[in-house]
Amino acid sequence: MITIICATNRPKNQTLKVVSTYERLLKEAGEDPIIFRMDELPNDFIVSDLFGQRSAEVEALLESKIIPAKRFIIIAPEYNGSYPGIFKTFLDGVDPAMWVGKKVALVGVATGRAGNLRGMDHLTGVLHYLKMEVFSNKVPISRLHDLLDEDDTIVDDETLRVLQLQMDGFMRF
Repeated sequence: MITIICATNRPKNQTLKVVSTYERLLKEAGEDPIIFRMDELPNDFIVSDLFGQRSAEVEALLESKIIPAKRFIIIAPEYNGSYPGIFKTFLDGVDPAMWVGKKVALVGVATGRAGNLRGMDHLTGVLHYLKMEVFSNKVPISRLHDLLDEDDTIVDDETLRVLQLQMDGFMRF
């Protein structure tokens, strides 16, 4: 099973446009990915599910979207030169053993020029600490707003090409 993680809980976030594109590419390749968005976490996650506590709501999310997955595609926007704190909190709030040996591909998203390269580096360090296998072809998507059509769909041929190349390589990884 493949889970695509939208690493932000910001309302009306632009990262979901990349999540949708990646989901479409995977479906065209015959896969049936699961989507996990940080806004699915309870609003009080930081209180209800840290330090050994576990709510039924988060347990259900883990059982359906995280534990059975063997591969993850994490799509992380740039927040203050890194990745969103809600995603770090999520990683801190679950058993590290559930990540061991799983494979992950990273896509960084930014409205600026660097496509969250620094954030992907930070995230790679954390994922390696959790003993995950990080695919080397990381995709930085810069100036996302310039890559969308009037329906907010990614139409930039080069961006679609690099996402396809990453997906193809990741499926062989």
